[in-house]
Amino acid sequence: MFLKEKKTSVLLLVILLLIAMLSIQSGASLAKSLFPIVGAQGMTALRLFLGTIILMIFLRPWRKSKTRIPAPGARWWLLAYGLSLGGMNLLFYMSLRTVPLGIAVALEFIGPLAVAMFSSRRLVDFLWVGLVIVGLGLLLPLNQSVNGVDPVGACYALGAGVFWALYIVFGQRAGASYGTRSVALGALVATIIVLPVGVIYAGSDLFSLSILPVAIGVAILSTALPYSLEMVALTRLPAQTFGTLTSLEPAMGAFSGLIFLNETLSFMQWMGLLAVIIASMGASLTIKPKAKLESVKIDIESVR
Repeated sequence: MFLKEKKTSVLLLVILLLIAMLSIQSGASLAKSLFPIVGAQGMTALRLFLGTIILMIFLRPWRKSKTRIPAPGARWWLLAYGLSLGGMNLLFYMSLRTVPLGIAVALEFIGPLAVAMFSSRRLVDFLWVGLVIVGLGLLLPLNQSVNGVDPVGACYALGAGVFWALYIVFGQRAGASYGTRSVALGALVATIIVLPVGVIYAGSDLFSLSILPVAIGVAILSTALPYSLEMVALTRLPAQTFGTLTSLEPAMGAFSGLIFLNETLSFMQWMGLLAVIIASMGASLTIKPKAKLESVKIDIESVR
């Protein structure tokens, strides 16, 4: 009876995590629908602004921790963490203007995958590196055909992956001093940096009440709901299981793009997605980075 309850519990956690990933990608699809009105820059600003409000309410970062005292100079790591968060979100949304959601997610996903692989030096890791290279080659037929990928958009997505990798590294430093408060504080820094960009690009349209319901929906789907569900899963699922399941996110993005945005991929691009997913799963199962880095990577992926 106990084993049956345990299996049911794990199955429920897996379902919650899958719902969280689907929520994130659905939020990205919904955000893309506002691009014609406020642009990618304006949508990034709205998502960060509303998401920061949600994080502030739930995490209450103004309360000082009794067990964690920020180290000297920690505020600079927090600033870098927030800057990387803002850059990651802005470049990702910029890529969505011309690149299908599934491909953009896969290209961005290479950033955190690289951080994990660079922290390990075993021979099997080169297999995952090779699969990533194969996946990139299949995903990026940079031509003008129907299934060609816009090179500028692809660069934006890869740039978002670079910022995601920096986000992991700086998140480790900031989290060591501020704990979970660093998530809300970093989001606040990102909002302060990106909000002026959104205002300059979108102007008064950014404050239109007509788009507020959709913007709130994006903030809930991309931040509040997945954050809540993943936090439940994080505290109960093994790290390898969590990492393996989150490797499915590019596929979730592709299906969300297909369902909500009518974005179709070629057979070779689906194979490219599969290669990136297998590489990520393999890395989660076989790479053993430093425990501290792995724990931070999992923690910050939960609020991505």
